Amino acid sequence: MPRETAVYTHGHHESVLRSHRWRTAANSAAYLLPELRSGLDVLDVGCGPGTITADLAALVAPGTVTAVDAAADVLEQAAETVAARGLDNVRFAVADVHALDFPDDSFDVVHAHQVLQHVGDPVQALREMRRVCRPGGTVAARDSDYGAFTWYPASPALDGWQELYRRVARANGGEPDAGRRLRAWARSAGFTDPDITSTAGTWCFATPEERAWWSGLWAERTTASVYAELAVRGGHADEERLAGIAAAWRAWGADPDAWFMVPHGEVLCRV
Repeated sequence: MPRETAVYTHGHHESVLRSHRWRTAANSAAYLLPELRSGLDVLDVGCGPGTITADLAALVAPGTVTAVDAAADVLEQAAETVAARGLDNVRFAVADVHALDFPDDSFDVVHAHQVLQHVGDPVQALREMRRVCRPGGTVAARDSDYGAFTWYPASPALDGWQELYRRVARANGGEPDAGRRLRAWARSAGFTDPDITSTAGTWCFATPEERAWWSGLWAERTTASVYAELAVRGGHADEERLAGIAAAWRAWGADPDAWFMVPHGEVLCRV
């Protein structure tokens, strides 16, 4: 079976990993937590630096978590995260979610956070997640929806950032407005309505510390990450425009009235 791939728009620049390391099961997988219990075996797809992975492992111990990612170097960081937590029930592997190297019915829970927006064929990815999930188990996916991001005060430059990011992500083969599509993708992957629970969750950045952190990482990402390189190489923006967007991010973050919401679509699919 051919493996459908897409370019990972963000890359693994420090500004990206800083965002990823902030994520926990509580702030990024709350919709899944009622499904977890001691003794379950979990597959964490696209685990990144492993902060959510470690939380899941603590919740299901002595069950196991298998953490996979397409990038071998970030798995090293995930292993360090898990080791620092003193957890011994996690294993790691490089994997392509379109063609997982696991037998059918291998896991009780298959989880993916902010993954399907970056892959070439999200329906095939969900089919694979379903294949390796045991009958009676749960496939869980959560993705943000860039087209629904909203903020205050209004900023034409950030409007331009939103449009530019979505254009670059789609040129790379991804779908940045994935959150609203998760239910449809799950149905196309073979799940039926009674077995799909669709919900939504948000991140909100409003305190001075949150605004500084969120605006700073996006300002840096806009000029120094793989995303910046892809935007220029693809002819979507030049360095001057990216510098202007970065400055707008910093200006927004310094505004005491500033507020930013990141909405996510979520699905729990019974197998």
